[in-house]
Amino acid sequence: MPAKIRLQRKGKKGQPFYHIVIADGRAPREGRFIERIGTYNPLSQPAEIDLNFDKAIDWMQKGAQPTETVRAILSYKGVLYKYHLLTGVKKGAMTPEQADAKFEAWATEKQAKIVSKIKEKELSVKEAKKEKAAVETKVNEAKAAAIAKKLAKAAEKEVEAREEAIHQAEAQAEAAAGLKEHGAPVAPEAIEVPEVKDVAEVPETPETPETPESPESPAEEPKQE
Repeated sequence: MPAKIRLQRKGKKGQPFYHIVIADGRAPREGRFIERIGTYNPLSQPAEIDLNFDKAIDWMQKGAQPTETVRAILSYKGVLYKYHLLTGVKKGAMTPEQADAKFEAWATEKQAKIVSKIKEKELSVKEAKKEKAAVETKVNEAKAAAIAKKLAKAAEKEVEAREEAIHQAEAQAEAAAGLKEHGAPVAPEAIEVPEVKDVAEVPETPETPETPESPESPAEEPKQE
């Protein structure tokens, strides 16, 4: 059974990272491998691929079959196109110089597409950030306007309450002035009641001391004749 070019999973859970390896077709997926020819990180933007181009070509010429995912990686890096050109050179369809020129033209165009795609991605990210910032600004402005409106309404109610209190006080003052002008009796509350001192505080009138009775005059002694 021919060898396979496959991915061998590494990395933590939820953070996949792959080795591109040459393994026996009968070996288990995560088992032993013959040689590692690169790595693949799908989490980076764009995906990061580190590939030994010459070894990948050499193993394909030896008959190694890539898996579906690895085939997409090799196509992206130009390995499949280079392998196709070298096959044409072997068959005499073109010279090595022509094959190299075609591959260089393809690589230049591919690089330009990659750069353009990266710039478009960066631009879209910037635009998304601007839109998000604009939405957040509008939301904040709406919140601030609602709070200001609420505060203004509360202040207006407070002013109305104060004006109402002032009007009531003025009306009461006018009413009191009108009653006084027409000689109306003053309300009991307005009559000042003199303060009455406590009975205990009023000094008692001293009683007139009784005149002591004079002792009776002794009987006059009879005059001696």
